[in-house]
Amino acid sequence: MASVELKNVSKVFHSRKGQDVYAVTNLNLHIADQELVVLVGPSGCGKTTTLRLIAGLEQPAAGNISIDGIVMNQVQPQDRDVATVFQRDALYPHMSVFENMAFGLQLRG
Repeated sequence: MASVELKNVSKVFHSRKGQDVYAVTNLNLHIADQELVVLVGPSGCGKTTTLRLIAGLEQPAAGNISIDGIVMNQVQPQDRDVATVFQRDALYPHMSVFENMAFGLQLRG
């Protein structure tokens, strides 16, 4: 595992109507190595966006995301060694929970 730190991270989505939607605003978060963290909140509060930012699937509008002290803002998702688990089980419905979790790891070798 690794430590993760978000410093003043913000994510803005631009709507077609020209209105900015702030999904995450000035988030500061430190997750220590080996620490378990759960993000809880109502729909639309930025939980998934925060996880997508850490994984590199979204780019922050401001702030820095560090993993083990290395700023990852410009690092591609495939080079971050971060995994995600989706809330819905629709990705591979024919697989067991274990098979779904192991699938990506088996592909990496």
